[in-house]
This record gives sequence, C-alpha cells and structure tokens, in this order.
Amino acid sequence: IMNCMVEEGADIIEIGIPFSDPMAEGVSIQKGHERALLNKTSIRDALDLVSKFRASNKATPIVFMGYMNTFESMGVKEFCQAAACQGVDGFLIVDMPPEESSEFSTEAKNNGIDVIRLIAPTTDMSRVKEICNLSSGYIYYISVKGITGSNDLDSEDVKQKVKLLVSETDLPIAIGFGIKDSDSALSVKDLADGIVAGSVFVDLIGEGGDTITKIAKKTKELFIAIKQ
Repeated sequence: IMNCMVEEGADIIEIGIPFSDPMAEGVSIQKGHERALLNKTSIRDALDLVSKFRASNKATPIVFMGYMNTFESMGVKEFCQAAACQGVDGFLIVDMPPEESSEFSTEAKNNGIDVIRLIAPTTDMSRVKEICNLSSGYIYYISVKGITGSNDLDSEDVKQKVKLLVSETDLPIAIGFGIKDSDSALSVKDLADGIVAGSVFVDLIGEGGDTITKIAKKTKELFIAIKQ
C-alpha cells in the first residue's frame, strides 16, 4: 500500500499508531484503530513496517501519528532511538501539549526526528506562536472544527487562518481533516504547502477487496487535483 501511494504521487506517508481511545478521530479512523487492535498490531509492528518499506524506499518521509500513551509505552528514549533506526522522520502526537513535551521533543531532536504539531481553528494566537516556535518539519493545520473525516470544510475560513500562520512561521503548512476527494482537495490546494488525507484511505482498507487498486486510484485522484 505504501509503495503504491508513493508511485501515484504521495509525498509523505503518515502511519496511524493504534490506540484504544483515539479522541480526535472520526468513525472511519476509530474503526481502523479497532481493527488494528483486534489484530494485536503494536507500535513495534509499525516500526517493522517502516523497516520493510525502507528496504525499497529510503527517500519518502514517514510520520507516525498517534497518542502519547502509546509512544511512551516503550520508554521515550528507546522509542525515539528505535524509530530513527528504522527510518521514521517525524512524530505527530495528538494529545501532547507544548508544556508537557520537553522530554519527548528533546529525544526526538537528538535522533533527528521532527515533531509536527497541530493547530486548530480555535487555537488562540498567543498559543499559535508558542506552537510554531516548538514545531519542526511542518505545521499540521486542522481545517475543520471537529474530528477527522468531517465534512464541513470552509475554504474561506481556512484561507484566513492559514494567512495568520504564514505570518508566524517559515515552516511548510499542511491542511488536514475533511479532505477526501478531488473537490475538497481543490478547495484548499492553493492555501498551503500540502494536504493530508487519511479517513478516505482507512475506509478503503476497511472495505477489503482490491485494496491496492482502490488506494492507487484515490491517491492519483488527489494528486491530479492538487497539481492542476
């Protein structure tokens, strides 16, 4: 799946790490977490997956997205070292506030791993400055007030908020939540440096059948939309 997404235009691969209480996720990704946990998928399995991918692709950045409890389960230092060794490039930890991130951020930096942070439409500007200053890699802007897979994407609101972000950071900005087809990708493609699509791919995996073909088609659809 990862290789086919890269072949069809994906620039970065984000891997969700299974967690029992994925509070920021919509129904699609919650079900994905449930499937993974039922199959006893662990964070070590995710690291093994990266290692296998790196055997044929050493260039495409890989980001682990998940929740603090899971990432801490191996021990922060050991986990960061293992992730770097296997070829992980970034962490996006949904529930890690800046004031509680010192140890993790330090270990990640020591191992050459970026810590990507989330900024929401409701984030206060003073908080935005703090988050931008502590971030590396890129900023993940949450395009909707809600959970992953939400449908109420307001491109004009996103445009205004991203303008504010650009004034606070030189980091690239990626827009996520609510992007699932060419129309939603087109509506925000000129507002930031990248788009993030997740729920739509988790749904396709959950459907079964010819998963590779369906994921390749969807990746190509989104790639063509943002390159127009």
